[in-house]
Amino acid sequence: MEQLVKVAVDAMGGDYAPEEPVKGAVEAVRADERIFVYLVGKKDLIEKELEKYTYPRERIEVVHASEVIETAEPPVNAIRGKKDSSIVVALTLVRKGEADAFVSSGSTGAVLVGGQVLVGRIKGVERAPLAPLIPTAGGASLLIDCGANVDARASHLVQFAQMGSIYMESVMGIKNPRVAIVNIGAEEEKGNALVKETFPLLKECQHINFIGSIEARDIPAGYADVIVCEAFVGNVILKLYEGVGATLISKVKEGMMTTLRSKIGALLVKPALKTTLKAFDASQYGGAPLLGLKGLVVKTHGSSKSMEICNSVLQCIQFKSENISGQIQEHITEV
Repeated sequence: MEQLVKVAVDAMGGDYAPEEPVKGAVEAVRADERIFVYLVGKKDLIEKELEKYTYPRERIEVVHASEVIETAEPPVNAIRGKKDSSIVVALTLVRKGEADAFVSSGSTGAVLVGGQVLVGRIKGVERAPLAPLIPTAGGASLLIDCGANVDARASHLVQFAQMGSIYMESVMGIKNPRVAIVNIGAEEEKGNALVKETFPLLKECQHINFIGSIEARDIPAGYADVIVCEAFVGNVILKLYEGVGATLISKVKEGMMTTLRSKIGALLVKPALKTTLKAFDASQYGGAPLLGLKGLVVKTHGSSKSMEICNSVLQCIQFKSENISGQIQEHITEV
């Protein structure tokens, strides 16, 4: 048997904890025999949920943590003050090398702060960005950064482009991925001060395939594989993406139920439509890794259900096998 990939899952994080994190962990160990999960949180609650399932018991271990960091708590104070919280205990497992990765649907701020303080950044990495995969007409693109660094500098964006390229090539198998910076037009002279300063630096970077600017409307078409921006812009893009997608699906379903003819048509197109909509379901890609850390930290939506948590756990297999952190360390130190 291959070496197990050990993932610490925050069983107390998210809107549906502990039910969905526990279910996602069970689904993950059922899906792949290489996965071992530490379910971190209040032991009695976790064990009560586990009683609902049949699973390989030797590949799930409950690690007790008596405290929970709530979404509204100041992240720095929470990480410092709640040493026995599920987030801190799980991240400590990664820092000590007892776990290969951490997955959480909990407080984004606490995960970001805890990841950088407890796990630590790779030497040479200035900032660690959140980098989710978003569905496009061509498959998926990496949006980097989507929420970690709203005050990024040009040098940070260059490193985001480098780390994103490594991730897309190693994890998604895209050779020489196309890198673009989000802008309000295709012309090089357009953009705010940050974009104007970053653009020439990306052009000069020999380690990436920089193709220039990308406007937001071109992102769903898949014109670029790595989409670079600071976190404020990235988060707006991500949330709008999710909102438009959900609204469009709702309106399509509503339109198909208006008349008898549309209902008959809906039955005919349902298989093809289901396949198409599934391709644009971001949850199939799992969560957003916080790149540039010494260990893997993955943040999923606060509203994540078991499928997204399961996929987030499973994506840790390739991250470890491809040694993404090691590749980033080697590449960043060369620059």
